[in-house]
Amino acid sequence: MKYPVKETLQNLYQKYYVQQGLTIEYIIKVLLILVTATIAWWIFNLIVRRLKKKYWEHTFFQKNRLFFPLIRKAGHYTILILVGIGLVNLIHVPIIEKLFYAFMIMVLASLTNGIFKTFLPQIREKIVTKTHSKMDDVIFDLVNRFASVIIFVTAAILALDVLGVNIMPFVAGAGVVGIAIGFAAKDTLSNVIAGVLLIMDRPFELGDRIEVWSAPANSATWGDVVHIGLRATKIRTTDNIVIVIPNNEIMMRDIINYTTMSKDIRVRIPIGIAYDADVNKAKELIKQVSLELDWVKKEPEPKVVVKSFGDSAVNLEARVWISRPRKRIDTISHITDRVKEVFQQEGIEIPFPKRDIYIKKSE
Repeated sequence: MKYPVKETLQNLYQKYYVQQGLTIEYIIKVLLILVTATIAWWIFNLIVRRLKKKYWEHTFFQKNRLFFPLIRKAGHYTILILVGIGLVNLIHVPIIEKLFYAFMIMVLASLTNGIFKTFLPQIREKIVTKTHSKMDDVIFDLVNRFASVIIFVTAAILALDVLGVNIMPFVAGAGVVGIAIGFAAKDTLSNVIAGVLLIMDRPFELGDRIEVWSAPANSATWGDVVHIGLRATKIRTTDNIVIVIPNNEIMMRDIINYTTMSKDIRVRIPIGIAYDADVNKAKELIKQVSLELDWVKKEPEPKVVVKSFGDSAVNLEARVWISRPRKRIDTISHITDRVKEVFQQEGIEIPFPKRDIYIKKSE
């Protein structure tokens, strides 16, 4: 004779003991994972401390003091990720697995960004020291500024994809928003695009001396490039005035660069003498005055030509090559002053406009 109640109790006891056995097994596995992770954590920290103590005085680690903290951070993240993978595989809950893997992607993005920030200065130093161009600094600044944004945006897209979120509506919405922002800030975007083109084409570099067409009235019309940004370029004139010019305006104009290919430039100085003056003697005197300056090149030698015949003067033009472009105004000023002084000593007249007035008396 069978007793249904007795069998039911037996089944309940069996299920209870099975569940208890599974619970104990889960607890043992979780404890085993945590103990293993703790031991690995301790061993890893011990190894890093010994390596740091042994190699800390090395030149590379002195220049990159964040290297060992980054290694420690990477090791800790790796251990935590492995612990998380073990626990997630043990639980087998789909939503928890998705959340964990999405979180893991963001952690890896943070670690990647840290590695990039640590080694970028080292790479920059090696490249910049091998080139004479100062544009490398600008490029590295741009990379340093936008690298983190690119890394985390990419990680966020991958994390959303792991969570099963359809990112196409976000992409479409971002496209619409981007179009609206583009119309609203078209001038800014135009300047940014022009800034990128300036960096790529490199019509001038930091420190180059260029012509400034938008200088204030009665001020210097040329200066040195002190900053090249994405939106605008800063030029400091010889009057120590900083002029900020939008990049789009720069790209639409002719760029006059005095120092891009060579430090040698030619300076032209107009000088007038009287018609009855000795032209050849005046030319020799102008050449001698030009060579008084140590930055005036002897090869090619200064040259003086007859430019034209004016109303009251023979217009000469002194053409001298100088090795220091920033001395252009000083060259013109010195030669002009000295020529006047020498002409007076040598009896060469510098003419001025004359008018003959005839008075006619009517009867």
